[in-house]
Amino acid sequence: MDSARALIARGWGVSLVSRCLRVSRAQLHVILRRTDDWMDGRRSRHTDDTDVLLRIHHVIGELPTYGYRRVWALLRRQAELDGMPAINAKRVYRIMRQNALLLERKPAVPPSKRAHTGRVAVKESNQRWCSDGSSSAVITERDCVSRSRWTAVIVRHCTGR
Repeated sequence: MDSARALIARGWGVSLVSRCLRVSRAQLHVILRRTDDWMDGRRSRHTDDTDVLLRIHHVIGELPTYGYRRVWALLRRQAELDGMPAINAKRVYRIMRQNALLLERKPAVPPSKRAHTGRVAVKESNQRWCSDGSSSAVITERDCVSRSRWTAVIVRHCTGR
């Protein structure tokens, strides 16, 4: 906008400058009519995030693997119980990002390399082909400690000719 004002002060037309710089002609007109002592009256709100940060630390202290969405949900629920106004999710995200409290993103799961190479369809008509598989995992208390698992797989395959 300052360059547009400078061009107009040198004698260029308002319409030509607004077209060339792709600036609204009406906005240029408003800017040109301002007094020299004009000041922008808009102010950005400077919010104090210390209270929210303490509440976030309290929630994360219980389980540090909570992401910003779960933290936001818990803060919102707590605010409802306390009769306080709800906190914006974007504000929770911003505060957690500024204080390095966000979780790392999970790596993408690569697609399965196991390709289906068998033939599923039958070669001729009036033939029957079916397959069924079932598996169940058996975990005992001892297996939970050692993180081992027993799996039983039952497969039935039948074909008719």
